[in-house]
Amino acid sequence: MKIYWQISYFVIGLLIFSYGISMSIKVQYLGIHPWDVLNIALYEKFGLTIGTWNIIVGATLIAGTLVLKGKYVRIGTILNGVMVGMLVDFFLFYDLLPPETNIFLDILILLSAVILMGVGGGLYSAAHLGTGPRDGFMLTISDLTNLSISRVRIICECAVLLIGLLLSGPVFVFTFIYTFIQSPIFQKSFLFFTDRLNTRFTSRNNVSM
Repeated sequence: MKIYWQISYFVIGLLIFSYGISMSIKVQYLGIHPWDVLNIALYEKFGLTIGTWNIIVGATLIAGTLVLKGKYVRIGTILNGVMVGMLVDFFLFYDLLPPETNIFLDILILLSAVILMGVGGGLYSAAHLGTGPRDGFMLTISDLTNLSISRVRIICECAVLLIGLLLSGPVFVFTFIYTFIQSPIFQKSFLFFTDRLNTRFTSRNNVSM
């Protein structure tokens, strides 16, 4: 059944995506994604864990999407918001990550993390069980303002980055190029896995006919 494949895509995608986030946090001195800058800044300022703040921020955005009557909150959106935070804390707590060594290898670790986040994000999105909390919020803003999704993403991530900076979050050169690297990988992965899923079940339906 298609739903089993969708669930597999979703869970495996979240695992890969969360591991990528955890890898990037390990070498955060090089710069990390704006949303993770905010999560780490909140963690360092107020305690709890990075994953817990990921869940809190995600829940806030889901609530905001619902208040704005956005149509992008589904069961996968809620599961995403909870599971990513829990998985990030799990990987960080048990240190199931490559060790920091020198700047050259750390850059490779960070680039690998960006690739994993792009592939994982594309995979869980291809399941079509719901957008992530952040994407759902930005899509809702795009619908309400008629601004392009890319423009809304830039505005939102700049605002998040500013808040993270004000809270003394870790910002460096890679923070500013994350979107330019990760977004194309996400798009190609999303299209690839969506096509694979559709092809699998289109061919099965043709055979059954």
